[in-house]
Amino acid sequence: MSTLPTFDPQLVPVFQVDAHLAAVPPQHLTPEALQARFANPPAWQPELVRERKFMNRAPAQAAVLVGLVMRDEPTVLLTQRPAHMSTHAGQIAFAGGKCDEGDADAAATALREAHEEVGLDARHVQVLGTLPEYVTGSAFYVTPVVALISPAMTLQLNTHEVSDAFEVPLAFLMNPAHHCWHRHDFEGVTREWLSMSYQDGEKQRFVWGATAGMLRNFYRFLQA
Repeated sequence: MSTLPTFDPQLVPVFQVDAHLAAVPPQHLTPEALQARFANPPAWQPELVRERKFMNRAPAQAAVLVGLVMRDEPTVLLTQRPAHMSTHAGQIAFAGGKCDEGDADAAATALREAHEEVGLDARHVQVLGTLPEYVTGSAFYVTPVVALISPAMTLQLNTHEVSDAFEVPLAFLMNPAHHCWHRHDFEGVTREWLSMSYQDGEKQRFVWGATAGMLRNFYRFLQA
């Protein structure tokens, strides 16, 4: 059962914005630069690795696809979870989910889940590598699988799994001027998390929690 109260994370005050940190330069976000970074990764440490536990459940291995759509200006493929989901309902997330016994590795899980959720065909995807495991407060041990996606891809949403799919510019997410820190107190426990809020036409895309945490680690990886 969850021990976290229902609240609107967008209404929780921001106590810090990381505008003092440098953005990842555009030349580091090209397909060639991303391939080179994963081929010869630097020495680095993830900044965010574990959330405070808020759900008593058995741990589960999972993987998500940090899909980078290689448009003229690269974007990140994200989804919106339906309101009926048992965990993280309504939140913005990467395509992904729990590992199955038949999955060869985390990349296989991420690709399978991306196909099931948004109809992404693996032939349009080039896996670059993985980021360090991220442990959510709901006891998912998540491996982020970073991959390039051809802009020729097409999507077909499984509306039971996702309510929407959209793209946010990679440069926007890799600029800490858009990284906001929130703090929430409940029953003597202080929880802090990161958000990245993007205006997508008439829609406000509020990326927070685990998804924002993994994006922050990706930023640290590219800046190392």
